[in-house]
Amino acid sequence: MFKTEICDIFNIQYPIILGGMIWVGKSDLVAAVSEAGGLGLMGAGGMTIEEIEAECGKVAEKTKKPFGVNIPLVRPDSEDMINAATKSGASVIATSSGSPMKFTRMIQDRGCRVIHVVANVKFAQKSRDAGVDAVAAEGYEAGGHNGHDEITTMALIPQLTSAVNTPVIAAGGIADGRGFVAALALGAKGIQMGTRFLATHEASAHPNYKEAIVRMTDVDTCVTGRTTVGPTRSIRNRLTDMIVNAEREGAKPEALFEMIGEGRSAMACIDGDCDEGSLYCGQIGGAVKKIKSAREIIDDMIAEAKMVIESLNPLISK
Repeated sequence: MFKTEICDIFNIQYPIILGGMIWVGKSDLVAAVSEAGGLGLMGAGGMTIEEIEAECGKVAEKTKKPFGVNIPLVRPDSEDMINAATKSGASVIATSSGSPMKFTRMIQDRGCRVIHVVANVKFAQKSRDAGVDAVAAEGYEAGGHNGHDEITTMALIPQLTSAVNTPVIAAGGIADGRGFVAALALGAKGIQMGTRFLATHEASAHPNYKEAIVRMTDVDTCVTGRTTVGPTRSIRNRLTDMIVNAEREGAKPEALFEMIGEGRSAMACIDGDCDEGSLYCGQIGGAVKKIKSAREIIDDMIAEAKMVIESLNPLISK
């Protein structure tokens, strides 16, 4: 019922993709999403080359289904990361934070597919020209690093799908069957989720982090970093309050970097420090009320999506 060209391109059952989350999307979660019929993407942004190879090997032991690796092209060793991923069993490379033109042909020549993450129409068109297999269009409500244009998913997807014929994957603000159907209605051929999959048993995030998502409300995220690393959405905590206050007072980027220091996302994901760590999370986190398995999330999403479509049928006049 929900088979789209995304399913054919990536050889998956459902057009549901795991967003590549640093420290969170490791082998257990990647394999679980792929086994449940979606496409698991490993978040390799914080991994060494050796760790990428090791985690890909673990995924291959857990599932024979396709999986991929998300690679931020701002890393100086991004080509080495791609080499490690493609040699270690990944059939999809999701690139972000850089030009898709640089490595797309090389990746495809190895028999792998390419997704590039974009936040506006211009970069979707550049991705199309680069020949990527799909673009993941991320709205401003998504967790983590976002585009400077601050376009929401609801506004971005229809404009983007009208501008390019490359299959579009909607990302940001989606956590259930209702969001899935809405994304398809807007013209997307699939969806990508981060926050909803973060609150799973298989995610590598610290239990404190997962519980922080379950406890949050609809207004518990904020955006920081506009003057430094770019807009970044996280759950409000002591760290975000410090950053927001400093930004409001006009602190220079150098002073902000010194104040914040390094390793804040690891503090949250690995150490479970929900006060001083960066709790990357999308606005949809307020709708997450229970930690589930990846399979439960996908099965529930498909079941709810069918119910949503059935509920709309009587509204269509004959």
